[in-house]
Amino acid sequence: MLRLHYGLMSAGLVVGLLTAACTTRVPSIAATPVAPVVVAAAPAPVVEAPQPLPDPVTELIAVSARHFEQGQSELQLGHLESARTEFNGALEVLLESPYGARSEPRIREHFDRLVERISAFEVTALAQGDGFAEKKYEPASLDDLLAISTFNKPEPSPEIKEAVTADLQSTNHDIDIPLNARVLQYVELFTGRLRGYLQDGLSRGARFLPMIQDVFRAEGLPLDLAYVPLVESAFKADALSRAKAKGMWQFMRGTALENGLKNDWYIDERAEPEKATRAAAKYLKTLYGMFGDWHLALASYNGGPGRVQGAIRRSGGVKDFWRLSATRRYLPQETRDYVPLILAAMIIARNPAQYGMDIEPPPLESAKFEKVMVPVAVDLRRVAEWAGTSVQSIQELNPELRRWTTPVRSKDYELRVPDGAAELVQARLTESGADAAALNWHTVRKGETLLTISRTLKVSRADLADANYLSVKSRVTPGQQLVIPRAPTLLLATRADNPAPLVETQKTPAVVTASAVVPNAKATASAAPAAAKVIYRVKRGDTLASIARVFQTSVASLKKWNSLSGNVIQAGQRLTILTTARSTATH
Repeated sequence: MLRLHYGLMSAGLVVGLLTAACTTRVPSIAATPVAPVVVAAAPAPVVEAPQPLPDPVTELIAVSARHFEQGQSELQLGHLESARTEFNGALEVLLESPYGARSEPRIREHFDRLVERISAFEVTALAQGDGFAEKKYEPASLDDLLAISTFNKPEPSPEIKEAVTADLQSTNHDIDIPLNARVLQYVELFTGRLRGYLQDGLSRGARFLPMIQDVFRAEGLPLDLAYVPLVESAFKADALSRAKAKGMWQFMRGTALENGLKNDWYIDERAEPEKATRAAAKYLKTLYGMFGDWHLALASYNGGPGRVQGAIRRSGGVKDFWRLSATRRYLPQETRDYVPLILAAMIIARNPAQYGMDIEPPPLESAKFEKVMVPVAVDLRRVAEWAGTSVQSIQELNPELRRWTTPVRSKDYELRVPDGAAELVQARLTESGADAAALNWHTVRKGETLLTISRTLKVSRADLADANYLSVKSRVTPGQQLVIPRAPTLLLATRADNPAPLVETQKTPAVVTASAVVPNAKATASAAPAAAKVIYRVKRGDTLASIARVFQTSVASLKKWNSLSGNVIQAGQRLTILTTARSTATH
């Protein structure tokens, strides 16, 4: 306003001077040109914009989000205790704030989203990550390998034939390898279409071969047999075939037990490389002793000694694999293909560079570990947290463990932990006592059987029996303690004295979400649960069958409760599920 007034005064002054000049006569004088003087305008004063005050709600949500993100990181490592603490922290900073979790719209939206996201983690844990869920195994390579080789046998090229001929003349194999069309076909296949498979398998096996060769050398076995796992499993210790053969050496359960490997609901030593290798050495020696020929012994390793003995008997006493396998009359296709497949793998594995294979060198040193004597069952997730490592690392050190817990009844199980962690893990085990694994126990009542207990608690009778080292026909007695093969999930275990607020307050039966809050993790499974209704929001990829498995119900019940005529559900859809509640409501 001041600038405008000053400008008008200046304009008036100029007009006045011009008028005066017009009315006054001045003698004409030759003026010297003068350069105009430019007066710099004064800089405008800089006015700083006022700094906005920090938004306490935004800061509160940021603190909550940091807790949640840290919980996610801990969960990825398998650290359930730390993840639960962080998730609880994400909710508690909202619940304990002056605003509460429901009064301010932004906080309410963030709180609801947190509960939903933690719920998703918990549903996943219930479906896949509880302590009694069996760990995941990789498909065995032999199934697909034989399927490919059966219908896609390429004719060997002259170059391959020449290379193999020279190789066999210069390399001393301790198993006889004939230079025939069937072996050459598989060499062609391995150096062509299946090059990547063989290359990956040899790279993976580089760290196991020294151990295998040491065992076989001590047992007096041909070292070429160390390459059998290259075809059986591509040296994957956790390989599982469609026929349920398992481990690097692909033992069937019965054969494994016959050769000294332990196998129960908690432990499967077929997946432990060194123990399985010693069992394989024993079994291969037995087979060679039966037939006196390594080709027939290898055929027996695949098809079983009884089948090979039957083939010899039906052929009139022929004890030559190549004659027995020349026709379909005596041996199945898989066994006829298996032996030349193994021999071809041996040829390439002894001289991989000659066949263009780029093999990664083995690690300079294997993972170092210490052993801890475990007197009670312990959850591997807790061990990982105590040792400051991931669950995967603990599982890799203990591949024989089928589940995320050590054996329930074992009093002296030796658990491998990373080097330097044994003392700390032992101390935490001592502190935890009998609570090192979050187990549910049931006390048998008069008149109960395994069948009635399994039906009441909605668990498999076979799992209930196996988890307690019983047969499905075993009798139980009143007072007997049974472990229930269903572990609690505690990701959203907010404090019982500070429960999450209800979204809606109405007089209806208790409603809990899939992220049910567990106020008392030590509650036993034998406590009579109260009936409750769960509202579950369908996630992408869910099916009625997968949801039924999570909540231990049936597809038919889900359809009945939700008046569904078909099996199609959509992401975001809400389903009502009638179940048992042991917790406070969080919906």
